[in-house]
Amino acid sequence: MIKYLLTPLFVGLCINLSLGQIIGKAFPAMEAEDVEDAAVSLPKDTKGKYTLLGLAYSKKSESDLNTWFNPVFGKFIQKNQGLFGGFGYDVNVYFIPMFTGVKAAATGTAKRKAAKNIDPQLLPYVLFYKGKLKPYKDALAFEQKDVPYFFVLDDQGKIVYATSGAYSESKMDEIEEVLE
Repeated sequence: MIKYLLTPLFVGLCINLSLGQIIGKAFPAMEAEDVEDAAVSLPKDTKGKYTLLGLAYSKKSESDLNTWFNPVFGKFIQKNQGLFGGFGYDVNVYFIPMFTGVKAAATGTAKRKAAKNIDPQLLPYVLFYKGKLKPYKDALAFEQKDVPYFFVLDDQGKIVYATSGAYSESKMDEIEEVLE
């Protein structure tokens, strides 16, 4: 029984230690597209501003990725769009499903599905990556395929914070600390 309780804790600790090793490194160049096929080069197109990226490369990680949408939208996006815009955080935000290998062929279908099913206010913050996984898996310490990974980049594209898994208030607090 104790073995089953400690296993998730040990796996979580190992992921956090791996992610900690990438802090201070440059985020690897990534070409992604929005639902209208407009290209976005990361981190090149985000330089000069802090950026929060959420990446997921498996169907199973999608539910955990979805737990971040509303809190991130409310904290970092919506507050900047109101009558008094600018009183919130000035940060780029992108959620990026990654389509690799044979799944890359499904990118177009995923874009069309997203355009129909995602709140139009959130849609500009969703990008799609199609290509190889290995360079990102190696550079970003992706240890488990069934969880999303989140990175805060500084204004020069260096990773200043990394976490993984479902949303939690403690993770959001840590992200806010980095952004302040």
